Amino acid sequence: MARIIAFRDALREAMSEEMRKDQNVFLMGEEVAEYNGAYKVSQGMLDEFGPKRIIDTPIAELGFTGIAVGAAQNGLRPIVEFMTWNFAVLAMDQILNTASKMLAMSGGQISCPIVFRGANGSAGQLGAQHSTAFESYYANIPGIKVISPSNPYDAKGLLKAAIRDNDPVVFMESEVMYGEKGEVPEEEYIIEIGKADIKRPGTDVTIVSFNKMMKVALGAAAELEKEGISAEVIDLRTIRPLDWYTILESVKKTNRLVIVEEQWPMCGVSAEIAYRIQKEGFDYLDAPIRRITAADAPLHYAPNLVAAALPDVPRTVKLVQEVMYMKK
Repeated sequence: MARIIAFRDALREAMSEEMRKDQNVFLMGEEVAEYNGAYKVSQGMLDEFGPKRIIDTPIAELGFTGIAVGAAQNGLRPIVEFMTWNFAVLAMDQILNTASKMLAMSGGQISCPIVFRGANGSAGQLGAQHSTAFESYYANIPGIKVISPSNPYDAKGLLKAAIRDNDPVVFMESEVMYGEKGEVPEEEYIIEIGKADIKRPGTDVTIVSFNKMMKVALGAAAELEKEGISAEVIDLRTIRPLDWYTILESVKKTNRLVIVEEQWPMCGVSAEIAYRIQKEGFDYLDAPIRRITAADAPLHYAPNLVAAALPDVPRTVKLVQEVMYMKK
């Protein structure tokens, strides 16, 4: 039976359910305990699980991430909350040089079952230093799985899978989606990591996106429907491993592909998808693969510049019209 709950509540349920099941799971990060979480994701968890499992940390990302990685290598299953992934840059040494590499460096003897999670990407007028989308950064690292969900149902099912996974998992949320609501079953469920989801079937063009840019993709599909264009919309959900096969099967049907992502264009997720699909599906394409990304510049504070820099529905619709050869 499904209920309508907020994105933050879905995340909290996932963590709490896994903590009740496994005493080795614990949460640590800035303001996760006494303050109930910067975005209230961990609200009430300190009361249930106590200060040994819901741990407030100093403002020292490199330090507390190192503690968590060490704990993971010694049999515990930490969840590390970063107030924003922009701050996690300070902990990149532990994520890249230790968590992702230890299984290989130890010849398979030492695993690192850990989840790094927190807010990612732009959240309005927060300035350049708080507005970067980081999926492609972490997806570039072998040994790490990268998840970037777009709704409460996927967030809960994928976070539970991430906590149970024996590899390091980077879990990208969106600050602007924490209050958004959606259907989430009361009964337990898990979503397999590495599987994209077709959110809207279609026949004329494939639109691929993830995280909060799914709103743009679905919004564009709704506008295109008014023009008689049937867009198939695919939510990647997981960036690494990348389910490019689902995209390929869609392109075999629609013969056109448009990708919407919040990141900068250079070396982005869309670039990897475009390469994979042209390599494996070149004969199925009736138009060049096109993409819309954030502007290739730091995100400024002014709201008009934020709007100009990020993908939106009108520009996505125009791009689809171009690959349909309706406009130039």
